[in-house]
Amino acid sequence: MHTFSRGSSRIFAPLLCGVLLYGCATVPPVNAVLNQTKPAPATVVGPRGPLSPAQTKAILDRLQQQAQGSDLLARHLAIEQALVATPLIAGNRTTLLIDGPATFRAMFAAIKAAKHEVLLEYYIFEDVAIDGQKLGDLLVQKRSEGVQVAIIYDGFGSVDTPSAFFDQLRKAGVALLEFHPLNPLNARTSYAPNDRDHRKILVVDGGTAIVGGVNLYTAYQPHPHNRLIPSNGGNPATWHDLDLEIQGPAARQLQQIFLDHWAAEQGPPLPPLGDLPPAQVMGTEVVRIIGSDHNDTIPRYDATLLSAIRSAANTIWLTTAYFVPTEDEMRDLEAAARRGVDVRLMLPGTSDSALALAVGRSDYGGLLKAGVKIYELQDGLLHSKTAVIDDVWSTIGSSNFDHRSILFNDEVDAIVLGRGTGRQLEAQFEHDETAARPVTLEEWEDRPLGERIKEFYARLIEDLL
Repeated sequence: MHTFSRGSSRIFAPLLCGVLLYGCATVPPVNAVLNQTKPAPATVVGPRGPLSPAQTKAILDRLQQQAQGSDLLARHLAIEQALVATPLIAGNRTTLLIDGPATFRAMFAAIKAAKHEVLLEYYIFEDVAIDGQKLGDLLVQKRSEGVQVAIIYDGFGSVDTPSAFFDQLRKAGVALLEFHPLNPLNARTSYAPNDRDHRKILVVDGGTAIVGGVNLYTAYQPHPHNRLIPSNGGNPATWHDLDLEIQGPAARQLQQIFLDHWAAEQGPPLPPLGDLPPAQVMGTEVVRIIGSDHNDTIPRYDATLLSAIRSAANTIWLTTAYFVPTEDEMRDLEAAARRGVDVRLMLPGTSDSALALAVGRSDYGGLLKAGVKIYELQDGLLHSKTAVIDDVWSTIGSSNFDHRSILFNDEVDAIVLGRGTGRQLEAQFEHDETAARPVTLEEWEDRPLGERIKEFYARLIEDLL
């Protein structure tokens, strides 16, 4: 769900006025950030804290061998460490969750198993259901069992959520925090209607976490959705999206990101959690969590993604719901394709944001001429935000490949080093190719005049998309 496609016109109109007040913001050039960043040794931690130099070297050597001759890790990790500061966390098991139903089942299962704490932070927070059970009823049940439940939801993304749902949770003792309410009288911090919490996080007992693109949104439950904008044909019934379940020490990093956000937004005091079980080694994947904030002066996630793209030797397969690339992103994708990297983009053929769709298509020409392969998914609405590079460097989270995720949104993304996650994402990309339409340069250059005009006007506000 794109941030400003949510809600009715009577809500959107006054909010748009607030957006325009911030319209002068522009994406900072990433070259300056990368050129001024001094490489730092990669920091790797495990369940019991920082690993020894020998242990760190052994893990990085293993990952380098998995990269099959790519220089990605050796060239990139030192820059990434300096940019984002958070450590690499070893000992995790990761599972790709495909589409809403699979994600909801994994989420409900994790919540049912909770013994101490359930933390949820979502742009859209609704009373979703799966297999006959509603989220609200499950959270109320866990509170009755003594499990602490805390929720951060975005004031704009969740504007259509019935107040009765929040009243049900509040009455049960669930701690609630509305991020940047639309009503300035309800603002806990300075009023900033253009800055939104676009994160999607679930953390249970500090040991299991789920991150990605899937909102707690009833549209993910199979039914037609009449707000879609079809490029051709009728409205599809399926939202395609990806989440990642992480079991292991990296869940603690996501827990801390949630708690830091709660404190920064001046949420009510949370009760003590008691003794959480110690972190456990659950697998072999190495994870780095990047929490982006609208107050950041350095676009850390964007910079680390572009650093990885520049370091790629073999493949860059990128899936994104809202393709509104910056100049740096366009330049680096084209440069990678020209040096022989297999660059593929899986983009939406249908979107809930006609403007974002138009801006993305206006950039196809340069990409196609450089040798980038572009596919538009045809069997539903694409909402995923993933990339896999050289088989071993993967990212999945809430950040879109657009200006808004850099400038205005609070986001969270997981970087995963390991062939296991990389292969899962590559397999999903290849599956999506079977339901996608390849875009050719001849087709793009022959597009109708009406589409060209729409693209021109959409580009005027691309910094807001």
